Amino acid sequence: MLNPRQPVPELNLDILNGDKFDLETDKGDFGTLIVFYRGLHCPICATYLKELERLTPDFEQRGVKTIAISSDDKDRAGKMAEKVGVIKLRVGYDLPLTVAREWGLFISAGRGVTSIGLEEPALFSEPGVFLVRSNGELYFSSVQSMPFIRPHFQEMIGALDFVKKADYPGRGEYIGAV
Repeated sequence: MLNPRQPVPELNLDILNGDKFDLETDKGDFGTLIVFYRGLHCPICATYLKELERLTPDFEQRGVKTIAISSDDKDRAGKMAEKVGVIKLRVGYDLPLTVAREWGLFISAGRGVTSIGLEEPALFSEPGVFLVRSNGELYFSSVQSMPFIRPHFQEMIGALDFVKKADYPGRGEYIGAV
């Protein structure tokens, strides 16, 4: 389990624009918003990523870089980016499931063809949203075992304004005995 105010695992992968993403060196002034999504087969992910694409400039204004990542290969990730209409949002692909596990993501087995007629991969990670501070420490996380009910990006933007103004610390940091 990842804990707030503690370092997150390494995250290095290819992104669709041809660059490499390395969380260690590629971060916003405040941090990086990492959105792990299920893959091209997930219609809920497409809707969610459209909203993130729309709000990426708002995150950037607050010193937060954004990236969406899945275990899909480059071709499937490219089709998702096309479906979403990606211009500003970076899209990473080929996330190893071992790395997904290090981040605390749930792994699901494919169940065949989805409601939109696409085959699910044999194995893929379920969604997760992480805000990692520029010092490499976890600030916020939300991990789902299902594709439904995810944090709202617009609410995060409002929260970021408060957090920055109040110098509000990451919460859930206590890891001692209870």
